[in-house]
Amino acid sequence: MRLMTYNIHKGIGGHDRRYSLRRVIEVIEHENPDLLLLQEVTHLFHRCGGDDQTALLCKQFSAVDSMYQQNVRLKTGGYGNLLVTRWPIVEKHSISLQQGKRKNRGAQIAVIDTPEGRLKLVNLHLGLAEKERHWQIGHLLGHHLFRGVEGLPELVAGDFNDWRNTLAARAFAAHGFAHVTGPPSKFRSFPAYFALGSLDKAFCRGDVHVKEARIVSSAAAKRASDHRPLVIDFHLTGAPIPVV
Repeated sequence: MRLMTYNIHKGIGGHDRRYSLRRVIEVIEHENPDLLLLQEVTHLFHRCGGDDQTALLCKQFSAVDSMYQQNVRLKTGGYGNLLVTRWPIVEKHSISLQQGKRKNRGAQIAVIDTPEGRLKLVNLHLGLAEKERHWQIGHLLGHHLFRGVEGLPELVAGDFNDWRNTLAARAFAAHGFAHVTGPPSKFRSFPAYFALGSLDKAFCRGDVHVKEARIVSSAAAKRASDHRPLVIDFHLTGAPIPVV
């Protein structure tokens, strides 16, 4: 199974500042993910031509199921997280990660009925301040909606904005999560045109076997957004692996 997490920056190129959702779609199509975790997806935002990106992306990838979480509201429209899947979502929750008066951030929790069994999947976008991020992860991992879905393999992925890479050794390690995207030097994703920071990350817990994790560094990925996407190929251990 293949997962992609991608901050699409509203479809605006990080270098040329040109809006083109088509470029984002081409990057995604080339990797052909089964599970797609997106951040900064707009809904009726005038800077992006008033496009309903949620509907366009779900239609483009023939989504069997999806969920959208609008975190930031603007004068016209807004933007947030979008989870798109080829398999049904049997349980879904959205959690606000807003701390005080800072910009609203959020996490989506979905239980996916994959061909290899049920998977607990979390799509998130964290804040810009380090203390804020640690509060957000503590709030998420301790939240009753997160803790209420137990006993399943778990993958947590998204834009962590964790420049100093402090979350892996603290909050996630304390809760038994393995760091999929380490060492950070091999997973530099931001800025897309000249990547320096490992901001797009993933963590897993339970019966998840990661075959490969990589940052997409194609010429197209360097143009389409201000982040490069992260792709993870994995199986749920204990499940029969399909023969290809």
